[in-house]
Amino acid sequence: MDAVKGSDGQNIKRPDKRAERSRRTREKIVVAARELFDAQGYGATSLQEVADRAGVAVQTVYFVFRNKRALFKDVVDASIAGDVEPVATMDRDWFRAACAEPTAAGQLRAHVRGVRDILGRVAPIVPLIAAAAATDPEIAAQWPGPDPRYTVQHAAAKALTSKPDARPDIDTARAADLLYGLLSPELYLIFVRDRGWSPGAWEKWACTALIAELCTEHK
Repeated sequence: MDAVKGSDGQNIKRPDKRAERSRRTREKIVVAARELFDAQGYGATSLQEVADRAGVAVQTVYFVFRNKRALFKDVVDASIAGDVEPVATMDRDWFRAACAEPTAAGQLRAHVRGVRDILGRVAPIVPLIAAAAATDPEIAAQWPGPDPRYTVQHAAAKALTSKPDARPDIDTARAADLLYGLLSPELYLIFVRDRGWSPGAWEKWACTALIAELCTEHK
C-alpha cells in the first residue's frame, strides 16, 4: 500500500492500485483456466486459449505463471482456498477457529463444516488432477514434500487430541489418519456424486462418524 500524509501529519495507507489490478488479473486467468481445464482437459488446453478467455495477452499469462504447469497448480490451490490469496489452509480463519473450539466434538463439527466447503470445490476436479498428472508427470512435483492435505489433518488432530473429551486411547497419528481418510475427496465423491447424497447429509454423517471414533461422548 502507498502512504500519504494526513492532516495531522500521520501516514495514512491507501490501497495499492497496481497490486489490486495484479490480483484481479491473476484471478481472471485462474478462473478462465479452470473453466477450460474442466471443459476440455489439461493436455488439450493451451495458454493462448486461457489468455483469450481471460481477456488478457498471452504474454501476461506467461509473465504471471511462467508455464501451464504452474498455472494448473494455482487452479488447484485456488479451488482449495476459494480464492487466489496466498494464505495457507492452516492460517485461514475457519481452520483456526475450529482448532480453538474448547471441545473435540465442537472442533470436529466446525472442522467438517470447513472441509465440506473445500470438498465442494475440490472434489469435482480430482479426476482432472489425475488426468493432468498422467499427461504431465511433473504435475505432482508442484506440491513437494508431504501430502499437504495430510499436513492439514495432522495439525487438526494435534489440536483435537488435547481436548478434554478426546478419547485418551487415540493418539495424534491415529486421529490424523481418520480425518485424512473419512474427509477425503474420493470418499466425498462416492457419497455425493455417485450415491446422490446432499453435501449436508455427507457433513452430518462425517461428523457423527468422527465424533464416535474420536470423542468420549457420542452426542
